[in-house]
Amino acid sequence: MIRPIDLNADMGESFGAWRMGQDEELLRHVSSANIACGFHAGDPEVMRRTVAGAVAHGVAIGAHPSLPDLAGFGRREMRLTPGEAYALTLYQTGALAAFAQAAGRRLGHVKPHGALYNMAAREMPLAEAIAQAVRDFDPRLVLVGLAGSALPRAGLALGLRVAHEAFCDRRYEPDGALTPRRVAGAVIGDVEAAIRQALDIVLHGEVTARDGARIALAADTLCIHGDRADAGDFARRLRTALEAAGVAVVPFASGDRG
Repeated sequence: MIRPIDLNADMGESFGAWRMGQDEELLRHVSSANIACGFHAGDPEVMRRTVAGAVAHGVAIGAHPSLPDLAGFGRREMRLTPGEAYALTLYQTGALAAFAQAAGRRLGHVKPHGALYNMAAREMPLAEAIAQAVRDFDPRLVLVGLAGSALPRAGLALGLRVAHEAFCDRRYEPDGALTPRRVAGAVIGDVEAAIRQALDIVLHGEVTARDGARIALAADTLCIHGDRADAGDFARRLRTALEAAGVAVVPFASGDRG
């Protein structure tokens, strides 16, 4: 194998009578699951079921905390203090960890969702608050953040293990930031184009930015968005392409018992 890579997906994003995602299919192909904790999506029963599915498929379990924004799916920015970011991260991480413990597994990682993720990528005070919450809860946890951004730097400064994340189906700006979703073409809908981008990242450590520039991008994990209409098929085809290229798909966080 050329190198290992983790393949993660956001899931557990149904809520009440509202159903989203293809979690059962995704769990057959990914190595880590980022499970919604109720603030942008998910509810206690969905959290329980999603954790159970991850355990059944041997997939590492992670918390996916968000801004408190069910109506906007956590993708609308809101102003909050570092103290508020600390509290909401700790609250949601603890909730998901309880379901993991009840299922006989340990929580393996924490990855913020949506606007909180993007804000923490560029605002060091928020990144530091999130990293502190993760460390205070369990210093063994892996903190997942945008590759090269403020969030993994904050985690490293506190002695946490971090995972630099890249995206198969999102365009990048020349500075390495994700292209905002409001910009046309920010999401790569074509599966083959998204797979080509993923292979570029894993095999060559670089990605083509929106302006055509080639930028360096070193990643430990690749994200698949669970709310894609073709998420299950995309995950299957992506994993097949990675393995055909000699890449081992393995979790960065074990989620072991204990």
